[in-house]
Amino acid sequence: MENKDLALLTVLPKKLDQKHDGLYMKRLWQGIPGIERTRKGRLYATFYSGGKGEGSENFVLLLKSDDNGLTWSDPLYVIDPPDKVRAFDPCLWIDPLGRLWWFWSQSYTLYDGRAGVWASVMENPDDDDAAWSTPIRICHGIMINKPTILSTGEWLFPCAVWKCRDSEFNRLEEERFSNVYISDDQGKNFRLQGRADVPDRAFDEHMIVEKKDGSLWMLVRTKYGIGESYSFDKGKTWTPGRDSGLGGPNSRFFIRRLQSGNLLLVNHLNFTGRSHLTAMLSEDDGMTWKYKMTIDERSRVSYPDGVQAEDGTVYIIYDRERYDAKEILMAVITEEDIRQGRCVTEKARLKMIVNKIK
Repeated sequence: MENKDLALLTVLPKKLDQKHDGLYMKRLWQGIPGIERTRKGRLYATFYSGGKGEGSENFVLLLKSDDNGLTWSDPLYVIDPPDKVRAFDPCLWIDPLGRLWWFWSQSYTLYDGRAGVWASVMENPDDDDAAWSTPIRICHGIMINKPTILSTGEWLFPCAVWKCRDSEFNRLEEERFSNVYISDDQGKNFRLQGRADVPDRAFDEHMIVEKKDGSLWMLVRTKYGIGESYSFDKGKTWTPGRDSGLGGPNSRFFIRRLQSGNLLLVNHLNFTGRSHLTAMLSEDDGMTWKYKMTIDERSRVSYPDGVQAEDGTVYIIYDRERYDAKEILMAVITEEDIRQGRCVTEKARLKMIVNKIK
């Protein structure tokens, strides 16, 4: 097997032994987090680290909290491919069956032009003895953001083969788009549904929202902020990409429909670089964003991911100063907090430490 094909190897989640796996505890940097919450209230968080920065030594970690995020465990599991293969850009998702999906990407060296989206599933994430399934490779590319469940039941997976970064190994010109994969059998099988082409996109990191009229709205990270594209046939075809007008410092954002029917967008607002991470609420399906609440005004805060609990509480995870403060942080807020522009409910908490390298 050629070195570049090592990225196709199946890598099992490894349960960490705190006494014997010190390599994973002595990290030099960390960032790019994801979060999920089980039906019984357990929180899971993931992020990646390894080596001196983004590259072939990267591995993905998973930890949990059983007290609503007040305290967190040390890393419990790791995905660490062999040789010069990196694991990176993880994502967590609880599907409608209550299963926890742990997604990550594998690439030979920093980027081999192909990469690959992998997933392992925990059937009972509230069980302390729950096991991970044998990982499956869904497709070429990277998927850092959560899937979208359509009103008709299909699951859409936002996977991208980067256009903004080339490689000497593989040149998949026909696949270098903001791709959409679909599963209509609850994650047993996946197939390419369609591709969007948004000008000046940077690492894609796209997310999909189903509008109230049934159309799909894709937002994509771009050099000018956030681009957009629409689909009116469940993601098979997409309109020409354009500027959404939402702005941003060329960084990851988070968007999701809340239980109320309103849309939540977490993005940088009035920013200087990656600063002023802000939660915004839309009551008109994304036409306007009337309510805004600053989550973290500091510099070098980035890469939000979020989840909403059954009681309406929203948990937002993000990183801060990946190479200096080395913090993974969390905000806990409600729609009412966003409407008031500050923490007004008893549940609201900001700048909570999920993990910090000392």
